Formats: sequence, C-alpha cells, structure tokens
Amino acid sequence: MADEPKSRYLQYLEIVTGSLEEKKRYRQYKARIKQLPENYRIAVEALERYLMHFGPADGAGAMAMYEDLADLFEQSAADGTPIRDIFGEDPVEFVEAFVANYPIGQYRARERHRLTSAVERAAGEDTARKDRTD
Repeated sequence: MADEPKSRYLQYLEIVTGSLEEKKRYRQYKARIKQLPENYRIAVEALERYLMHFGPADGAGAMAMYEDLADLFEQSAADGTPIRDIFGEDPVEFVEAFVANYPIGQYRARERHRLTSAVERAAGEDTARKDRTD
C-alpha cells in the first residue's frame, strides 16, 4: 500500500495542509516526549519552543532533528543522566551545536561566517580568508 500512488484528493490535501506523513511523525514524536519523566519532558519542551523560533520550521529535516532529540532524551532518562550534564553550562550553546548537525544549521553557520567576514572587511580589518564561502 505504501508503494501505491496517492489519490488526487490526497495530493491536493497535502498541498493545502502539508505532508500527512510528516504530521504522523510529529504526533509520534509528541507521544514519545509525553512518556519522558517530568524534568526531561520540561527540558525537551523548552528546546522545542526555542527550535520553533530559531530552528528549521518544518519538513523532513525538522522531523529528523526532533526524532533525534527524542532519542537523546529517552536514552538520557534511561541512563539517569542529569539534565545539566546533557546541556552543559549554556543551553543555547548546546542547542546551536545540536542544530549544526542538520542542513539548516550548516546553512546558518555558513551565513554567520559570511556576515562576520563581510563586516570585518567593511571595517578594514585584516582578515585572512580561510575559505571561499563568500
């Protein structure tokens, strides 16, 4: 059944509402998060809120990231890893390093570098160009 072409109705519906498969994956992710102990769930929900504003908005890349996040916290809860050991001292640094492992994070890192290099050049600062991304 998975190999069967989608009906025209389903194709149209997905154009309007987005991928039904992605919605199913998101519901599964949320169910996994609900099963976490309270302190891990609170931490994941805080990360999720941050990612909704500063991470990938939607799509398969975002779902892969959220599923990996669920994996990380499920394993950490099972091992009894303290929340602070997961995040380190700076939660923003943690989430930025986490996001950098996904295509949107690689794009943002490259654009940050391009911005920094451009400002340095505009300010007349001697910057040795380490790469040719700009």
